[in-house]
Amino acid sequence: MSELDPRLDALLSRQEIYDQCCRYLRAQDRLMPELHRSVFWDDATTDYGAYIGGPDGFVAFAQNALKDHLSNHHMMGQAFIEIEGDVGFGEIYFQALHRIVQDGEEKDLWVSGRYIDRYERRERVWKIAHRSELVDWARTEPAADDWIKTSPNVPLGYRGDKDLSNQRERLRRL
Repeated sequence: MSELDPRLDALLSRQEIYDQCCRYLRAQDRLMPELHRSVFWDDATTDYGAYIGGPDGFVAFAQNALKDHLSNHHMMGQAFIEIEGDVGFGEIYFQALHRIVQDGEEKDLWVSGRYIDRYERRERVWKIAHRSELVDWARTEPAADDWIKTSPNVPLGYRGDKDLSNQRERLRRL
């Protein structure tokens, strides 16, 4: 446990946990398995219904499931995080947009839900010790972004190193 004022420790702890949740979503969208894996303790557990198990298997499962999508966009909503010493509990709302190809047509799969988490601080580092995903609703609809296709100068996002977010030296020069 930290030697800080308990209020300051709880504030810093919540921010560190929130940052880990942001890394998790970024790693999914950009298909960055090493970053994805880094937010979990080695002995963490997960329950996503379609996958129940440890972090290595989960990251492989999730990265494989997302790789065939044309793109992904996860957004984090409210993050209710409570700290009890070196253990934290969270309810993290999310919305995920997956651009998929279904029956030869581009479609948008929307999923909204919550991550129900337990975090642990070990040697001053917070990581996910358990994560369950609960889906509150989902829908699939035809893709409807003709504006992008008719606007040739729209900068696009990409996965991995090709994305501007992963080009720190280029950003320094812009």
